[in-house]
Amino acid sequence: MTAALTLAQRELVRFFRQPNRIVGAIGQPVLFWFLFGAAFKDSLRPPGVEQDYAQFFAPGVAAMIVLFTAIFSTISIIEDRREGFLQAVLVAPVPRSAIVLGKLLGGTLLAMLQALFFLTLVFATGKVPFGWEVVGPSLLILFLMGLALTGLGFCIAWRMDSTQGFHAIMSVFLLPMWLLSGSVFPVEGAATWLVWVMRLNPLTYGVEALRRALWLHGAPGDPAVLWGYTAITLLFALAMFAGATWIARKRQTVDLQ
Repeated sequence: MTAALTLAQRELVRFFRQPNRIVGAIGQPVLFWFLFGAAFKDSLRPPGVEQDYAQFFAPGVAAMIVLFTAIFSTISIIEDRREGFLQAVLVAPVPRSAIVLGKLLGGTLLAMLQALFFLTLVFATGKVPFGWEVVGPSLLILFLMGLALTGLGFCIAWRMDSTQGFHAIMSVFLLPMWLLSGSVFPVEGAATWLVWVMRLNPLTYGVEALRRALWLHGAPGDPAVLWGYTAITLLFALAMFAGATWIARKRQTVDLQ
């Protein structure tokens, strides 16, 4: 745990020493929320739910923040390999699982901090009722989403030696994954084949769990459905951690570069 926490602390220090990352990670999603919330107000309303689009889109923006944080925190793996830091970590007498855990914890904590800042703005606007019965489950879901998406980014970045290649993967895989998670438009009413894709997308359940935790399906909603979606998100996070650990334990050609 000492090695894992040290690596996680390094991610936090690196982030707060780069103010442009703070502005980019928070400013763009907040801007999206205000613009899309105003542009699609009352035009994209889920069936049977009395809420405007800004309320519906808020959990999707939180998921976007977590996704962007996962992208930027795991792309540093490629930079660390180029600078020689990763090779030094790999030869240290610590298990690879500790290295993976430290990287994932750092990215997850950053994602939670930024998403929590955004949710604070949402609470301040009155779009979502504030209360510890809302904040508690939301933090848990954000933690699991952050762990899962950072683990997914880790699995992709570990095998790559080019940041340009990572951005290409992000454009054709990670962003569509967010778009087809129920963040931008509801699953209900989509084409049949698209509904199946969204149901198979594990991020869909994290977004929907966060939406229910924020009482956006009616207060307080069905607890069984909320915790069922949270359990699926937990399985997603555990699978990504296991996959990242397995990949880190295998010798890669890029490890020697």
